[in-house]
Amino acid sequence: MAVAPPLCDFGWPAVDATLPGVDGKAHSILDQAGPNGLVVVFICNHCPYVKAVISRIVRDANDLKAEDIGFVAINSNDAGTYPEDSFENMKSFAEAHRFSFPYLHDEDQSVARAYDAACTPDFFGFNSDLTLQYRGRLDASRREAGPPDLRRDLFQAMRQVARTGNGPRVQIASIGCSIKWKETA
Repeated sequence: MAVAPPLCDFGWPAVDATLPGVDGKAHSILDQAGPNGLVVVFICNHCPYVKAVISRIVRDANDLKAEDIGFVAINSNDAGTYPEDSFENMKSFAEAHRFSFPYLHDEDQSVARAYDAACTPDFFGFNSDLTLQYRGRLDASRREAGPPDLRRDLFQAMRQVARTGNGPRVQIASIGCSIKWKETA
């Protein structure tokens, strides 16, 4: 079932945590920030929405480096219920798609809860002060990748953030599979 997250809560401060990465190292989320900001995206390996656009996510992460914006991806899904989202499979997924950014495992789901992440993919774009300026979509793709000439919403918004410190006031929510939460006692 498709889920859309709430729109941007401008000025909300980024939350830090140190999580294990598929590269075998622990990474602080905020340490991934560039001089002009940071994108934190919640993804997973099995979601058809993520699979449809993963090459575009990697492209935009690479292109945002030129804008001095850092990028980090986090998988918070319950791998017990969704084995395709296991840490071992995260390693394969990152390698297959040539991630140039950390892919972190939020096994206890505390980071997803702190960010109020709703779906995969769910994008959070922060400025150089690490306050939220964008919580929208990558582009108009859905369960299938759209045409190659789609407007690059995330990239354009973060380019604006890099230049002005502020995100666009009009944003279109991302859409994707819900975060797969663990059962709580």
